[in-house]
Amino acid sequence: MKRKTFIKALALAPLAGFSMSFKSLRSLGGLSDEPSLMPVLFVGHGSPMNAIEKNEFSLNWKKLGQKLPRPKAILCISAHWETKGTYVTAMPKPKTIHDFGGFPNALFEIHYPAQGLPELAQETQRLVKGTQVGLDESWGLDHGCWSILNPMFPEADIPVLQMSIDYRKPPLYHYELARELAFLRRKGVLIVGSGNLVHNLKVIAWDKIQEPEYGYDWALEANELFKSLIESKDYKKLSDYSTLGKAVKMSVPTPDHFLPALYALALQGKGEELSFFNDKTVMGSISMTSFVVGKV
Repeated sequence: MKRKTFIKALALAPLAGFSMSFKSLRSLGGLSDEPSLMPVLFVGHGSPMNAIEKNEFSLNWKKLGQKLPRPKAILCISAHWETKGTYVTAMPKPKTIHDFGGFPNALFEIHYPAQGLPELAQETQRLVKGTQVGLDESWGLDHGCWSILNPMFPEADIPVLQMSIDYRKPPLYHYELARELAFLRRKGVLIVGSGNLVHNLKVIAWDKIQEPEYGYDWALEANELFKSLIESKDYKKLSDYSTLGKAVKMSVPTPDHFLPALYALALQGKGEELSFFNDKTVMGSISMTSFVVGKV
């Protein structure tokens, strides 16, 4: 199985459509139907250092973790796990992956010892019909996942799974796949997309790294355009982002960090609220803009 890790460089279908057999999920450690839907997150994760630094981004992640209903499990779609095919981690004890270089030793010493939940991985494999979902026992939790969960749920006492991004597939494939994950929200599973709406590491403004927020004009333009399309629920244009002009092409040179946002947006129900947080652009070409789908 081929994996690529990029370190350097239309509304939700009626939920009744997902009322197919949940008998096996009901037997999984309390993952029974809930009276309300678990919210969905898209988190702009930025630098791995956010996992250990106390800054406004990580502090907002911490506050969000305190406000969210306690998840029974977490499914993360991270920009940093790309595969040929779609996979979900299925090991009981996923390892912490330090998939980066050039950072302080303190970052490499971080281990996020959350348990896995193989039974939930198997149920996800069974219930997703639009594509074949493979069960993976070799990946673990990469920094797109644990760097945000470490401040959000520091006790690491909630089971965590990751779902990979099939790098061969177009954005619409990922949007449609995400719609099939709606049943997890009724089981108390927190679905988290982790990436960045604007992410171009080749042109980072290193001389602006100490500024609290700095964005190139094209990065700011693309970020505002994305927010406008999200607010208007124009997910077709978001799925066709490559046609949105030069600013977007500069902001999304590769799809890996953008696609996790489509997973979160695909799960927004009709009339369901969406709110932004951490809405800033840093180092010129990285947008930390994040959003919550549903009530918190």
